[in-house]
Amino acid sequence: MARFLFATVPAVGHTVPALPVARALIERGHTVRWYTGVAFAEKITAVGAKFHPITDPDFDYSLVGLEEHYPRRRELSGLKKLQFDLVQGFSKPVPNQVRDLMALLQEEPADAVVTDTAFIGGVLLQELGGPPVAGFGISVLPFPSRDLAPFGMGLAPATGPLGRLRNKALAGFTRQVVYRPVTAEINRTRRMLGLPATAGTIFSYPLATRLYLQFSPPSFEYDVSDLPGQVAFVGPPRPPVDPGWEPPSWWHELSGRRVVLVNQGTVATDADQLIRPALAGLADEDVLVVAVTGGSDPAELGPLPANARVERFIPFDQLLPRVEVFVTNGGYGGVQLALSHGVPIVGAGRTEDKIEVNARVAASGVGVDLRTQTPGPDVIRGAVAKVLADSRYATAARRMQAEIAQAGRETRAAELLEQLADGSTPDRSELVSGTAGDRLHPDHAAC
Repeated sequence: MARFLFATVPAVGHTVPALPVARALIERGHTVRWYTGVAFAEKITAVGAKFHPITDPDFDYSLVGLEEHYPRRRELSGLKKLQFDLVQGFSKPVPNQVRDLMALLQEEPADAVVTDTAFIGGVLLQELGGPPVAGFGISVLPFPSRDLAPFGMGLAPATGPLGRLRNKALAGFTRQVVYRPVTAEINRTRRMLGLPATAGTIFSYPLATRLYLQFSPPSFEYDVSDLPGQVAFVGPPRPPVDPGWEPPSWWHELSGRRVVLVNQGTVATDADQLIRPALAGLADEDVLVVAVTGGSDPAELGPLPANARVERFIPFDQLLPRVEVFVTNGGYGGVQLALSHGVPIVGAGRTEDKIEVNARVAASGVGVDLRTQTPGPDVIRGAVAKVLADSRYATAARRMQAEIAQAGRETRAAELLEQLADGSTPDRSELVSGTAGDRLHPDHAAC
């Protein structure tokens, strides 16, 4: 049996999506160790894996989040805030990641290291002669492409000569302006480890994985001509069942009603951006509105409309089969879970990766992108009415649901990881074909 070492950024969206994959590997007889923030120790041990904490508390923001861990973040916005997150959250921890992983591998070797998109330490360890690295995609595909503008702009593909010229120019701009401090920080680590510097951005590093598990179906992504060959679309893993959860007293009201689910995920949680305007906009509609607040207290929302029910937490796999529209700021995991149940989407979010997620919601036909972080009540009401009235959205979402079911989800992910661990090459006929290198090169940044 194989030995796997998972290593993830200490954030919910980077760690929790892979729990079902670890569980599937363990059920197949393999051993799994997991290196990440202390807040996830209980969830990791619950699936049967052995937890290992980040050794330097300066780089573990899992208990309080980036904003509380780095108070200066509250003073920033726009580009400065993005750069701060990429440097403090993803780049500065890399030396400690490499040291910690080396220590864990010295204690017990691993046949493969499995990391999320933003965990750079695993790729550098592979370059230093460590185990092969498999990545998993906790958001849209991040790879540079000649057919796409750089990640984070939310622009549609442009494949003709002029479009590719646009993409190349924008890639040069973002490399020199947006990602320059991030690249400089990672290159300091590379030089410290005896590795050559690279011009590649942080989004070039997943190119070095030997296998990349994308937690979505292929048709949710743009069709590009240079998709890396190691990408396997396995669909979103099924979330673990929470044995302690009990349905709220109003659960019976879901029967016979058109249900609209509203959620803002775990990062952009200001209820004034989406939850409050959604409750106000849908207050007089013939729907039951279920809002899930995540970490915040539902009582903070104040008096609720008669057709609204609010909870801090509901397992989405329990609720989504009863939902007709999902109103979201575009959190990737929530969007994919909604599609796994054939639920169309109204997306309203522009921060983090949400501008890219919502753009693909619209491009794939499964919903509406409101192209704003702060939609008003009337805008939300109109969008929900549009999705409910036009069957094409639900039809597209159901097609995506069937595609996800066929992708194999955590079972298929475990099968491909087994192949990587035993030294064989995953069957490329069952992956999406393309080209990719095993190592970083400066020209990747110019894709």
